[in-house]
Amino acid sequence: MSTTPNPYRGFRYPAEIINQAVWLYHCFSLSLRDVKLILAARGIVVSYETIRAWSLRFGRTYAKALKQRRPQPGDKWFLDEVFVRIRGKLHYLWRAVDQHGNVLDVLVQSRRNTKAAKRFFRKLLKGLCYAPRVIVTDKLGSYGAAKREILPGVEHRQSRYLNNRCEVSHQPTRRRERHMRRFKSARHAQQFLATHSPIHNHFQLRRYHLSASEYRAARDRAFATWHDATGTALVG
Repeated sequence: MSTTPNPYRGFRYPAEIINQAVWLYHCFSLSLRDVKLILAARGIVVSYETIRAWSLRFGRTYAKALKQRRPQPGDKWFLDEVFVRIRGKLHYLWRAVDQHGNVLDVLVQSRRNTKAAKRFFRKLLKGLCYAPRVIVTDKLGSYGAAKREILPGVEHRQSRYLNNRCEVSHQPTRRRERHMRRFKSARHAQQFLATHSPIHNHFQLRRYHLSASEYRAARDRAFATWHDATGTALVG
């Protein structure tokens, strides 16, 4: 009889505390030392390096489980790229969101040419397994060239202002970048943002679009999904 191995086996702290630390770090604009202080106020003494290790080991697992449990995203994709300076060198963070503001995927690259756009398109299609009805981008020519080859039958709208939904979605990344005093490498940025985006996005319920009762129901669903994805409940 086969059993699923316990991913928390051998750890000093219980799964609920590890879950709480990872949730605090990715859901809010907190540094590792901020999370350490919050846990210390609850009588949990742990170093910030331990919290970093927990985030690296379990964060990607949690993010992947959340992505598997989310409903199929919308069929209208907004794509945008923003510069990220890493060790003095310019990189570009490519991001896609749907019409509901859900982050679909991110990719850190050193270029924003046609080759980079094709690579991002392929990563999106591989992860989502379906083609959009329409994509909306800014006027960067690389999008048009990549779209003609990768998504020839999809409507493409290019405008300076139609793409604001995706541009706004970069704001949490900018806040985290300041708290982390910039990313240490392109690999570090990709690893962190691929984890941070699904977790942070999962708990952003756009309160201003919901009534009080709808918001409470959406909040309860979000925490229930997190419980299912992590196998543990958030401690109060």
